[in-house]
Amino acid sequence: MSNNVFFPKFNEPTDFQHVSQDQINQATREVMQKAESIIEEITSLEKQERTAGNTLWRFDDLHNEIEKVHASIFLMAYVHPDGEIRAESLKSIRELSKFENKINMNVDLYRALKDYSDKADFSTLSQAEAKLLRDVIREFEQNGLGLSEDQRNKIQKIQDEISDLGIQFESNISTFQDHMILEEKDMEGLPDDYKQARQMEDGRYRIDLTYPSYFPFMKYAESDDARRELSRRFKNIAADRNLPVLNNLLKKRRELASMLGYSTFAAYQLENRMAEKPSAVWNFEDSLRERVTEKARKDYRLLLEKKKALRTSADKVHSWENAFYRTRLLREDYHVDDEQVKQYFELDRVLDGLFDVAGQLFGIRFREVGDASVWHPDVRMFEVADDSQLIGRFYLDLFPREDKFNHAACFTMIPGKQTSQGYQKPLASLVTNFPRPTEGTPSLLPHSDVVTLFHEFGHLMHDLLTGAPFSAQSGTSTKRDFVEVPSQLFEHWAWEYDSLKKFAVHHQTGEVLSRALHQRMLNARNVGSGIFTLQQIFYGMLDMTYHDGYDPESDERSTTDVLRDLQNEITFFDYMEGTHFEAGFGHLYGYAAGYYGYLWSKVYAEDMFSLFRQKGILSAEAGEHYRHLVLEKGASVEEKDIVREFLGREPQYDAFLESIGVGQDEKRHS
Repeated sequence: MSNNVFFPKFNEPTDFQHVSQDQINQATREVMQKAESIIEEITSLEKQERTAGNTLWRFDDLHNEIEKVHASIFLMAYVHPDGEIRAESLKSIRELSKFENKINMNVDLYRALKDYSDKADFSTLSQAEAKLLRDVIREFEQNGLGLSEDQRNKIQKIQDEISDLGIQFESNISTFQDHMILEEKDMEGLPDDYKQARQMEDGRYRIDLTYPSYFPFMKYAESDDARRELSRRFKNIAADRNLPVLNNLLKKRRELASMLGYSTFAAYQLENRMAEKPSAVWNFEDSLRERVTEKARKDYRLLLEKKKALRTSADKVHSWENAFYRTRLLREDYHVDDEQVKQYFELDRVLDGLFDVAGQLFGIRFREVGDASVWHPDVRMFEVADDSQLIGRFYLDLFPREDKFNHAACFTMIPGKQTSQGYQKPLASLVTNFPRPTEGTPSLLPHSDVVTLFHEFGHLMHDLLTGAPFSAQSGTSTKRDFVEVPSQLFEHWAWEYDSLKKFAVHHQTGEVLSRALHQRMLNARNVGSGIFTLQQIFYGMLDMTYHDGYDPESDERSTTDVLRDLQNEITFFDYMEGTHFEAGFGHLYGYAAGYYGYLWSKVYAEDMFSLFRQKGILSAEAGEHYRHLVLEKGASVEEKDIVREFLGREPQYDAFLESIGVGQDEKRHS
């Protein structure tokens, strides 16, 4: 195995520069063989021979060996520049997903863990060991291991089909290509650097659907027709291929839940989440919607007022006008201009500031690795150290390119884990699509991108600062409705002046972001926050509707009909006819019946940040408290207990509602 790049020496980096189709294929074969060997080792033991070491720990070894290969190949499928390597990676993750489904349905493995659980003295197990054992048994049983062999075979077949459909759904989104070719007249209002980066040899402009192209265009383009058309295309990402895929995915999930004795797929998914059952999610969404709708209504009225000031006959604001009129509102009424603000956020300086903030909070240091073996020349590699000890490594893949993953995300690649060789150092990758530098102009980030970077870095810290003994409990391997807590919590340091002044420096003049401009940013922070939160509630309720009762076979409504009805009912923007946003809504695969978790976890994140406000936002004491009680724990402790212990009390809604300006009068300052 040492000759394959996907099997590096213990705690050594992977040689991504030399990834090949043969290496991917070989690694897939070899890791499955190794896993089969571990399964044989575990299942061949007699009941009386079983110990935590030879059963529970070896089961986690099994999980770890597969994850190290699967996760890295998964990343290659979405970021590698070579189309043949991406295709081979997709083929591999289909095989590995089915192999993992097979493991999850392995009766002998289940009985081995159950036999050990029956004889184990839980009082002698560590908290992490006891939790993992209970979780593993429950997950096996939730997968139907108590059913007949015929039923188990059918369940495994359905799970394989779900894996294939999910991979196809995500791949169709990441490989989808579309763009508009526009004339000079259509580019009025757009910044010069934006235009320069997209101008073709014939003088026209090519506007694609990547984030750095799409979002600035929707903010600044004066042409309502061009914005409408770009929005229409954006809301039809992968619609040509993914509508039948999504239908089949929902059917198979519904079929799986029914076979396992659950009323809906949401009921099946939520059993092992903090929410525990669909009714808790619906109550959460409905309650939040009730509290937020009036704020969203005020936000909408402000947009309509701004539109009427420019177009006297206006009677409504359309979805493709939201960002444009919000930008005008910020600039003209709140005196905050994104183009002015982004001059203070040069990417490399923001990264230095980010590392400085994390270093001060968590007592860690960052070092860029020169001549690292990476999958693309844009990619950079860093080491994170604590005193003299290496903690982990991570990659930054920051700029858009064709066929690359088109969102922002943190990808776990190697989880933390205690092994006989010492602690396995975590490895992760932070992937974004920030504006690429142009000739004479560095990469300048809109403040929203700075917030995105801090968000994903919060995930990265969760992965890298883990101290969990088991890979299955490492870092971000928490319940889905908790995993966004560290990321949303870390967004705050992109807003606080004490952290911003470390790196928010004008790239030409060297002037530090002034307190006056910062105050205007804060005053404008909640302009549109009600609309944004209501939109998140809509996404969460769309996801829940698809997975908690909707049947694409018997329901007269299509997935698009469901989307149209919910959007028109919940949000203040009418559905755009002829669009199929759900086809490009990638979270419908990974977060199935789980999108509510963004707002659910934000309630916790806002409440938990209140402790930093009390102790100081750059307090090393507060940072150490957070690192030890939250980041290091991963999933080795129940998430609700993590929150309670960190807060020293039960969580509350107040900080979240305050954070989005509910019940507060908004200020307009010059």
